Amino acid sequence: MSEHNFDLPRPAPLLIVISGPSGVGKDAVLARMKERGLPFHFVVTATTRPRRENEVHGRDYWFLSKDEFAHMIESDELIEYAIVYGDYKGIPKQQVREALASGKDVVLRIDVQGAETIRKLAPEALLIFLTTENEAELVTRLEKRQTETADELKLRIATARKELQRISAFDYVIINHDFRLEQSVDTIRAIIDAEHHRATPRKVSL
Repeated sequence: MSEHNFDLPRPAPLLIVISGPSGVGKDAVLARMKERGLPFHFVVTATTRPRRENEVHGRDYWFLSKDEFAHMIESDELIEYAIVYGDYKGIPKQQVREALASGKDVVLRIDVQGAETIRKLAPEALLIFLTTENEAELVTRLEKRQTETADELKLRIATARKELQRISAFDYVIINHDFRLEQSVDTIRAIIDAEHHRATPRKVSL
């Protein structure tokens, strides 16, 4: 009986999109993933919106002027960009390509509109939708933030209602319960681990 050597292919890096409406806790989830030292490359989004208290340039976002952002658009340096509540947000192309080339899984934190753009550009991307248990909880969280005017809050709530209808465009949905941040991070980690054990791996290219 002849022996045949076989080697399973090394799992290819994943492009992971974490998305969902404003107020569901995307920033908190990503911050906890970083604190736990999970082995991912976290892509920093560029934005023209003003920096909030406690936010750090280059860590939370790249805070750019509208002129700087326009230059990135003209130079084709963004994978995707969109106007979100009056400000521009975009994903720097080079940062994502370098991270994937290094063999690390790449995590993008992005709005729902941007997530669907990524799906068109990279059909094999892994899309995870974060949400709250119900709409009332989402409204309560947005009100507690006190970072928007009354009109801005109404716009965010109306946008969130529309975004919740887009769940079917995603691969997984996670309810990010209040005070259960660790559980949400554990679930994301479990999803990523399972994806690396697929018989037919996702092959991401950008």
